[in-house]
Amino acid sequence: MTPRHWSERLSAREWGLVATAFALAFDQGSKIALLYGFNFHAMRPGQAIRVLPFFNLVMMWNPGISYGLFPAHNLWGSLALGLFSAIAIVALGWWMWRSERRLLASGLGLVVGGAIGNLIDRLIYGAVADFFHFHAFGYDWYVFNVADAAITFGVIALLYDALLRPDAN
Repeated sequence: MTPRHWSERLSAREWGLVATAFALAFDQGSKIALLYGFNFHAMRPGQAIRVLPFFNLVMMWNPGISYGLFPAHNLWGSLALGLFSAIAIVALGWWMWRSERRLLASGLGLVVGGAIGNLIDRLIYGAVADFFHFHAFGYDWYVFNVADAAITFGVIALLYDALLRPDAN
């Protein structure tokens, strides 16, 4: 009998916890590196550094949620967004904890990890730090961070799981 690969030994819950930890650590690590390692905190909002013809690093502070929706311009708005985020994190975390499918738990973990990362920003800075800006052929994508990408990929995993329900975990 051959030993199983480590990934086969993990339960769905453990996959979710690993995804949460990965998303949160990568998000906060990238923000610390860019804000303080590359001194982005001193840049004026909107200032860009061209990295590739289709990619810039841009310092943006997002007072709202994804795509800048529902901006919070005062303490009460920030508290409301923070409370909403905390409730969503708890609800999605509970769902992840009870999940029995690896893909579902991993998707939920990415969403939870990203949401925690953005909540940390909101609590520390009063807004979410965004940096990554892709553009090509006259099209612009919004400025985002690793947490936003984790949430997006997590939602894609949730949709895939819900629509196709793959039998393999």
